Amino acid sequence: MSVSLDAIGPIAFIGLGHMGAPMAARLASCGASLRVHDLRGDLVERFVAAHGGIAATSLPAAVDQAAFVIAMLPDDAAVRAVMLGDRGVAASLPSDAIAIDMGTSSPESTMAIAADFARLGLAYVDAPVMGGVPFARDGTLDVMAGGGSGAVERCLPLFGVLGRRTWRCGASGSGHALKAIANFVNAATFIALLEAMTIGKKFGVESAFMAEALAAMCTGRQHPLEKKILPQVLTRRFDTGMAMGLIAKDVAIAASLAHALGARSPMADATRALWQEAAARYGAGRDQAEVVRLWEDGAGVEL
Repeated sequence: MSVSLDAIGPIAFIGLGHMGAPMAARLASCGASLRVHDLRGDLVERFVAAHGGIAATSLPAAVDQAAFVIAMLPDDAAVRAVMLGDRGVAASLPSDAIAIDMGTSSPESTMAIAADFARLGLAYVDAPVMGGVPFARDGTLDVMAGGGSGAVERCLPLFGVLGRRTWRCGASGSGHALKAIANFVNAATFIALLEAMTIGKKFGVESAFMAEALAAMCTGRQHPLEKKILPQVLTRRFDTGMAMGLIAKDVAIAASLAHALGARSPMADATRALWQEAAARYGAGRDQAEVVRLWEDGAGVEL
């Protein structure tokens, strides 16, 4: 699909690290008028030589007359310094322009910065991305956007070049909230798989075989999101056909096996404890999908 950004107005891109550089290059390849800035001048020079654009030696020089300012920075402190520092984005941003934080920041910090921008009459959008460098290069990131609906709407052409889908999350901070949640799910799933495969390897099951089998049995249509959360939890049907006590028993077998083998199993131990708690509290004969009540009752919300 051919997309052109030549009519969208100047874009300032701040931060040319591992993700920022390919994202900025993607924008440049679609005709964006770019001014790029980074604390490391060599990264700026390298980028301009490879992709064009204007090298900005300071934040004011990058931001002046920009229609959009995109920041791809490592943490809250860097974002706050760039956005609200003495010579930061807010000090030079045109009143009709939009500042966008596309890195991974905390929702609390994002909400505070957005409030400061609002007091100055400026628009601020949080739009972190999901995916790695290859997805940044080919424009297939997932973009999670939070902020005022009008500001997010104006950003959609940019997000459409950078990503395969823009998830419009809601108010300021909601994009970063979803990003943190998604990373938590991925991180927890990753180490759960590593722990499970280590237990299996310790028992004598071959690693590549386990990976193939687990991909077939635990992903796609077998994944809890597709098999349990969407059709059972969100609909409140709670009718998977498997009792909570049976899942608790099965997890206990895995945890006990790990202990017998001398394999490290903190995830299995914690999972066993949670399922046993749910079975004791709600009834071992209740459907496994009702385990959600353990979290709903603790948080005072219903999925």
